[in-house]
Amino acid sequence: MPERERGLGVAAGLDGDVAAELARRCEGYGYQSMWSNDHPGASGLETAAFFHEAAPLQVGVAVLPLDRHTPEEIAAHADEQGLEPGRLWVGIGTGFTKRPLQAMHDGFAELRDVLPAPARVVVAAMGPKMCALAGAEADGVFLNWPTPEWAKWARARVHEGAREAGRDGAPPIFAYVRVAVGDDAAERLLKEESFYRQLHAGYINHFEAIGAEPGTVGIAARDPGTAQELLAPYEESIDHVVVRALASANVEALAAVAEAAAPNP
Repeated sequence: MPERERGLGVAAGLDGDVAAELARRCEGYGYQSMWSNDHPGASGLETAAFFHEAAPLQVGVAVLPLDRHTPEEIAAHADEQGLEPGRLWVGIGTGFTKRPLQAMHDGFAELRDVLPAPARVVVAAMGPKMCALAGAEADGVFLNWPTPEWAKWARARVHEGAREAGRDGAPPIFAYVRVAVGDDAAERLLKEESFYRQLHAGYINHFEAIGAEPGTVGIAARDPGTAQELLAPYEESIDHVVVRALASANVEALAAVAEAAAPNP
């Protein structure tokens, strides 16, 4: 395993040609994985399929909410997209389901039954109980909107869950770290963060818990050359940082972020 593992993440619905060229460039920059989110207007698995076809990297979706996708639908759609199980990470979250811990426990078990091996299932976690559950059961844990300090706290909860479950080691921890570069970097980060700060109670509680000032959860590198230094603290607690590029949806803008944050600068 490389000493430094990083992925690049984008919003679902990216044009296929743009996604393919971005994946090829990221392979050259030394990234190990490409990720898409998922939202009602676009399929994360379809965006992942563009990456998958263009470059021999790991691909993932973070995350597919279980209130919009059943495990059977997820497995069928991944198969339809031709995603090789050995290169696939499927992230799941609870969305707006009631009793989220039970929904995640049941959804994870069902998805492991229907998803062909060796595809891996990653659990989105924020609170201490979900972090512990992910540590006990999941193939990986996906954090969102971390600070380096909060990532350290979450890692401890994940490892505690793994120990209590008697696992031989904890699952790897992934996380989206938003990165913007250039003259408008601070504005891009603040705009993205402000949207999530009022999205729903889970995010509202999360941002209150971490206590960070608006526009500071992530990296705004006016000078792209500072991105590596700013990313370093995250890697003390996160095994696989997924650089969530805050840029216009074209090759050059997204590649500028990818290059600035590349694992092999």
